[in-house]
Amino acid sequence: MKFRGKTKWAFLLCLLMVFSIIAGCGGGSTSDSDADEDVIKLGFLGATTGSVANYGIPGQKGMEMAIEELNANGGVLGKKVVGIYQDNKGDSTEIANIATRYITRDKVVAMVGDPCTGLTKIAADIAQKNKVVIFSAGATGTGVVEIGDYVFRNTLLDMFAVPSVVDWMMNTKGWKNFAIVTSLNNGYSTALTPVFKEAIEKQGGNIVIEESINDEETDFTAQITNIKKANPDVLVFTGYYREAALLMNEAKKQNLDITLVGGDGLYGQDLAKLGGDAVEEKVIFYCGFSSDQPTPETEKFLEAYRAKYNEEPDMFSAQYYDAVMILAKAMTDANSTDPSVFKDELAKLKDYPGVSGNTTFRSDREPIKSPVCLITVKDGKLTLLDKIPVNIQ
Repeated sequence: MKFRGKTKWAFLLCLLMVFSIIAGCGGGSTSDSDADEDVIKLGFLGATTGSVANYGIPGQKGMEMAIEELNANGGVLGKKVVGIYQDNKGDSTEIANIATRYITRDKVVAMVGDPCTGLTKIAADIAQKNKVVIFSAGATGTGVVEIGDYVFRNTLLDMFAVPSVVDWMMNTKGWKNFAIVTSLNNGYSTALTPVFKEAIEKQGGNIVIEESINDEETDFTAQITNIKKANPDVLVFTGYYREAALLMNEAKKQNLDITLVGGDGLYGQDLAKLGGDAVEEKVIFYCGFSSDQPTPETEKFLEAYRAKYNEEPDMFSAQYYDAVMILAKAMTDANSTDPSVFKDELAKLKDYPGVSGNTTFRSDREPIKSPVCLITVKDGKLTLLDKIPVNIQ
């Protein structure tokens, strides 16, 4: 009986401990809610799987590194910065769901990304309606910041870069006759093609043939056959790196000696891997970042990134990093983490010395960035070919 009594008291004691733990968990939930007020949440927008993962993966790494550096220096306004990361897979439905979740459930004050124009527009519409800042680290097409005053980006814009690139092709390289290939199921490509066509026509170039493909196709025999017959000086492709590599593989197969020129959609480390000898010094694309000839700010970033990830950063890692740092600056200058307050400071940004170049926002919140970097593939690596000034009016 004595043993049973002890057992009973032990059982009651266990119950009390269980209830205490449960109560503690409930209290922890409240504490977590309170703690949320002491952190600044930033939501990552980008794909880490799928066809555009080569943009999202380095972007996430750049964002993570920026957040770590901010927190190592005391955070922002004395608050810890927390990154929240979801893979949107390059899918429009996924990014809409993620943006909504970030705002309604996670209570982010800003979203960083997406690098793709079409996906950015979807998330930007949600951000604007909910009065949360979105800062794209890659969208270059038209109709982005026009969505509203909570929408920003820090990339070299096609409408500024393309005329300078066309001028370089015609007057430095002597290429006058152009072939243009558009990927019809790629919003980036269908938006960029008219920009190239307008610049070529304005500067007196000749478009001798236009061809089309679709992303995820693999057989470009017919297109290259037709281009070879038209005998252009240069091939302009407005899509992504995967299809660019396949186009050049087919050109090599057909003994078509031609250079392919495109936008920063060709910026992917897999370009050289997929294209091999066919892209070696035969593909040129423009962007706003190069690790060659770095500024002091860029050199510091390069050293830290290489030490942390044991790999080379690219345009997206640099621009995501800058986006986080620019957001932190805006919050600090505004002395507020309220998006409706710090967005106004963000819009005032002038001559910010970022790792991806100096950035100034015009009155319409469009970024001014110059010069433009021309990148090629050399010895299997993305290498700076030239830097040209951008005529921004």
